[in-house]
Amino acid sequence: MPDTRYAIAAVLVATAVTWGLRALPFAALTPLRASSTVQYLSTRMPAGVMVILLVYCLRDLPLTHARAVAPLAALTVTVGLHLWRRNALLSILGGTAAHVILASTVFAP
Repeated sequence: MPDTRYAIAAVLVATAVTWGLRALPFAALTPLRASSTVQYLSTRMPAGVMVILLVYCLRDLPLTHARAVAPLAALTVTVGLHLWRRNALLSILGGTAAHVILASTVFAP
C-alpha cells in the first residue's frame, strides 16, 4: 500500500496536469482571435475541408454501377439544400439522410 502522502501528491499532480491541459486551449485562443491568418483560415477552411471530403468519398465510386446513384443523389440533395437555405447543418443532415435512405432501401445490395 502506498504512503498516504505519496497518494495525495499523485492526485494533486494529476489534477494540476488535467486542469492545465484543459485550460491551455482557452489561454492560447485569446491571442489567436486577433490574428489575420486565423481570420482568413476561418473563412476559407470550411469549403476546403468539404472539397477534400468530397474527393475522398467519391474517388473510388464506379459511375457505371447502380450503387453510384445513392451517393450522387445525396450529393445533389446536399448541394441543393445548401444553395437553397445556406445552412451547413441542414445540408449535411439532409444529404446524410438521403444517402442512408437510398443506400438502405432503394439501392441496397
